[in-house]
Amino acid sequence: MLTELSGKWAILILHALASGPMRFNQIQKEIDITQATLAAHLKNLESEGLLTRTVYPEVPLRVEYELTDIGREFEPVLDSIEVWGNKYIGYLKERNRQDHTR
Repeated sequence: MLTELSGKWAILILHALASGPMRFNQIQKEIDITQATLAAHLKNLESEGLLTRTVYPEVPLRVEYELTDIGREFEPVLDSIEVWGNKYIGYLKERNRQDHTR
């Protein structure tokens, strides 16, 4: 599982799904990822038990992805990463601003 979470895409997909069930195209637009990459990561995350894929027998076919209970338990980690990331971005902006004033 740690291998699955080591890349940026898995983290971004899990973060997107933290807001609730989403369809493939919604996830793709949210995180700006190619179809092939998203499909591969969704399949892997599903096989690891972090999300579920629900197919609704409708025309046209509707498929939704949602975090499992164990996937939801990862949300505090995602929140921490987001908080740290925002602080780091602020740090980088400030450092860049200081570098340009020298």
